[in-house]
Amino acid sequence: MEVSWEQSVTDSINTIYLLFSAYLVFMMQLGFAMLCAGSVRAKNAMNIMLTNVVDAVVGSISYYLFGFAFAFGDGANSNPFIGTTFFALKDIPDTSYDYSYFLYQWAFAIAVAGITSGSIAERTQFSAYLVFSFFLSGFVYPIVVHWVWSSSGWLSPSSETLFGSGAIDFAGSGVVHLVGGIAGLWGSFIQGPRVGRFDAFGKPVPMRGHNATLVVLGTFLLWFGWFGFNPGSFGKILVAYPNTTSQGNWTGVGRTAVTTTLAGSTAGLTTLFGRRLLVGHWDALDACNGLLGGFVAITSGCSVVEPWAAIVCGFCAAWVLIGLNILALKLQFDDPLEATQLHGGCGAWGLIFTGLFAKKEFVIQVYNSGAAGVVRPYGLLLGGGWGLIGCQVVELLVIVAWVSITMGPVFFALDKLKMFRISIDDEVAGLDISSHGGYAYAAHPQENHPLFYSDYMGIQGLNDS
Repeated sequence: MEVSWEQSVTDSINTIYLLFSAYLVFMMQLGFAMLCAGSVRAKNAMNIMLTNVVDAVVGSISYYLFGFAFAFGDGANSNPFIGTTFFALKDIPDTSYDYSYFLYQWAFAIAVAGITSGSIAERTQFSAYLVFSFFLSGFVYPIVVHWVWSSSGWLSPSSETLFGSGAIDFAGSGVVHLVGGIAGLWGSFIQGPRVGRFDAFGKPVPMRGHNATLVVLGTFLLWFGWFGFNPGSFGKILVAYPNTTSQGNWTGVGRTAVTTTLAGSTAGLTTLFGRRLLVGHWDALDACNGLLGGFVAITSGCSVVEPWAAIVCGFCAAWVLIGLNILALKLQFDDPLEATQLHGGCGAWGLIFTGLFAKKEFVIQVYNSGAAGVVRPYGLLLGGGWGLIGCQVVELLVIVAWVSITMGPVFFALDKLKMFRISIDDEVAGLDISSHGGYAYAAHPQENHPLFYSDYMGIQGLNDS
């Protein structure tokens, strides 16, 4: 049947919107790279930047071959747990998905591996990144996507299978951030702390990142990219809500951008002042991590909460992050970028927050296009009952369990095969010189290490003799 010109224009605008959002989310890889590089010591800067490249390129192939199929492959044999069609994009485009949708979802998939990479930075063999990036992007993460974001998933708010609601995780506090954070938790736990991170009495020894400028630059790039991450998750912008005169997805897109900004800003401010009270000085790096923690937390409910609720979300997210960082030091848990605490902890809080504060009107607009007469659970504190909060808790628990039983054994096997952690000598010298032939910088005054790969190999020869 011939498509009207009005429909063609609508489809074109929606596609442009989705592609532009995909480009914004992909640019977050640059933000991750800058943030990671600035958060590690200078002797490991080249290594961490290369791992960000590897996460993107390996994840691209993995998600193309298997990931998208496991996530969204419904077809005739669809089931609530795993996709079964669209391997290597076979039969794409179809009536449900096209190439632009794949590209948008791909940008999310490669972000997950980047989160995990931060948790095991400064002490991981390069080959291990290749293995876990492929497995995480191509299998572990897509299964969770199918549960929550596929129309046939058992946790999907579209199918309303669980408790008559389904879990609301609009842009992925759980699906993306909690998955990456729990994977990082297991990787860091199995590896153990970096050499010298804790003294003989178990007290933490500061290992500050070498470049605050890169951290701040990366934070702002991530903030900018989050406007594709959260508002872009509507997928379509030209969807009008019935029984209204001027509202549609374009209204939700604007509201989502506002809630994202408010949650991040509140968390950044709260962390800044909170850490000032705890350590006695103003810390830019802590403020940046707090800002990102607010973004992570609001990502689940960004489209279904009021702006005032976003401020509550950001305030609580800051204290979740601060508290988990204190706990991590007491347990001698070493995550160089605080990725487990930030993405795992704040992602978990984001799921619970949505179950408490989701507004009825917004839930119906986002998941039922504002249709009249629809009844479904919403935020517990707003009178919406226990259905939604129950789904949120279930999502949290099953993600923790799923990632633990898949990524835990992978990291354990890599460790037993001596493919996971580098040697103590290589770690002390730095991954740049020991694994990549030189430093990211010509010289760095705070680091007293061999300047060239030949110098490093000469020292290794003396040690062996």
